[in-house]
Amino acid sequence: MKLTSLDLKKISSLTLAHYNKRADHFWEGTKDHDVSQNISALLKYIESTPPCTILDFGCGPGRDLKVFNDLGHIAIGLDGARQFVEMAHSYSGCEVWCQDFLGLDLPREYFDGIFANASLFHVPSCELPRVLTELCNALKPGGVLFSSNPRGNNDEGWTHGRYGAYHDIEKWQDYMAAAGFVEITHYYRPAGRPREQQPWLASVWRKRWGNASQMRIQPIE
Repeated sequence: MKLTSLDLKKISSLTLAHYNKRADHFWEGTKDHDVSQNISALLKYIESTPPCTILDFGCGPGRDLKVFNDLGHIAIGLDGARQFVEMAHSYSGCEVWCQDFLGLDLPREYFDGIFANASLFHVPSCELPRVLTELCNALKPGGVLFSSNPRGNNDEGWTHGRYGAYHDIEKWQDYMAAAGFVEITHYYRPAGRPREQQPWLASVWRKRWGNASQMRIQPIE
């Protein structure tokens, strides 16, 4: 989908306004969500010696950011919604950066892992290659990125005041590989349900470096 700079500005401003206006409601609705499977999926494949430097990309009010911090890692949050940034810092005690996903300013080769839980689907598909490349550049060689997004048929648009892009696994693999990642694994959530009742696509990726194999691992069922 071809979007102009004005389209992209509107997407960012309206989506962030949606979250800023509903920050307290969002916290109440998500604070007890169990995403331990996703957190474990990231940490399992990081090869650096702990404590690891981890970016919680789209950290929201700080639920998962605090978990990483409590586990002893150096956790940094990032979100474009100012209300979330303030809430996340207060709740987790961690450093939190206020950055629009479409206007990132990240240090190069700084993070051992990036945790993008329910965040990258807000990036329009036309901007996704650039954003994923920026995230790849922010990882140390061999660093790991976890992503979880609501899956779909490669369509995008507005839903309840938020912009989202919904990819299937094949398209997501293409985007990630083009940005410099090698797939480790992917799975669907919630676990233990029929595929039609698993709306979330989770995947784990390693930054390509050296002679790393580009073979895709079979998904966890």
